[in-house]
Amino acid sequence: MKISIHQSTVLVLNKCWQAIDTKTPAQAFCMMAGDSATALDIGDDGTMTPARWEDWLKLPVRARDTSVGTARGLIRVPTVIVLARFAKVPKRRPRFSLHNVWERDGGRCQYTGRKLKPSEGNIDHIVPRSRGGSTSWENCVLAHREINTKKADRTPEEAGLKLLRAPSVPKELPMHLFISNHHGVRDWEMFIE
Repeated sequence: MKISIHQSTVLVLNKCWQAIDTKTPAQAFCMMAGDSATALDIGDDGTMTPARWEDWLKLPVRARDTSVGTARGLIRVPTVIVLARFAKVPKRRPRFSLHNVWERDGGRCQYTGRKLKPSEGNIDHIVPRSRGGSTSWENCVLAHREINTKKADRTPEEAGLKLLRAPSVPKELPMHLFISNHHGVRDWEMFIE
């Protein structure tokens, strides 16, 4: 696989082997050289052997491996590293987006309760932006496009609409839920969903 040393293609596990982040190969090498992480040498049969920096440098580059050229020769890029001292599972709040408002509201118009197709819904500002309303979790809901158009720059009360439930900020979720295997790294499959 051909990658840049600056693409996030290294999965980071906490010391309990739970996925918590991704790093670039350059960042992973720095963490390994500083003894804050070890790499996993994952065999074709799925066997996993932790390798410290000094040992990692001696490993041969296999045909399926990504490598980087250095003055010492080729060095295999790890696909997974394990932190030496960090055991927590960090949490993060989903970022504000139409997709995440859709998820929070269950794909239902918050005025009619109707289940929407992707082409039918958009974000409605409860207090319109033209009247000082913010683009925030607490002021935005999923609405049917036609309902949103009819509501225009009025509040729900002025438009004769009633919200099914007040919008809220989503709870923080474990970081592993935000990690995607965009590069199709096979070795990640046993650690992320």
